[in-house]
Amino acid sequence: MITIVSGTNRKGSNTLKVAREYQRLLKEKDVDTQLFSLEGVNVLEKDAAFEKIENEIIIPTTTFIFIVPEYNGSFPGVLKLLIDNSRSHEIWFHKQALITGNATGRAGNLRGMDHLADILNYLKITVHPNKLPISQVNKLMDAEGYFTDPGTLKAINNQLDEFLQWSALAYLFGAAVKP
Repeated sequence: MITIVSGTNRKGSNTLKVAREYQRLLKEKDVDTQLFSLEGVNVLEKDAAFEKIENEIIIPTTTFIFIVPEYNGSFPGVLKLLIDNSRSHEIWFHKQALITGNATGRAGNLRGMDHLADILNYLKITVHPNKLPISQVNKLMDAEGYFTDPGTLKAINNQLDEFLQWSALAYLFGAAVKP
């Protein structure tokens, strides 16, 4: 199962729009996904709702696509709290991830993607090397949240094609299987 994580809890975010575009583009490639938005999710309490997220989303997922906005030179704390408050060493290990950053500025969250990749690597999650920064995301999408820039669409499709091929090979050779 591939889960696309919209890595912010900010309402009406560009990040959720980008995550939905990734889901749409993967559907065009006949790839089933689920979208998990952190909007409205309480990551501070390890209550029944949090356990449900662990059991129904994180544990069954073998492959994640993280869409992360730039917040103060990194990625949102809500995503870090999700990881920190989970049973991280039990439920994240030996999975795969793709990371895409987005920002209204010019760097597309380069630093934040590296920060997140370091944390995911610590959790024994294999991160695909093609981390895509999407800069000035607010100028690349229309009012409905679709990418209109051909160069951006080409970069995303190339990233997704590489990732799908890589993750399939990794799965075949046992990288996605817990020892």
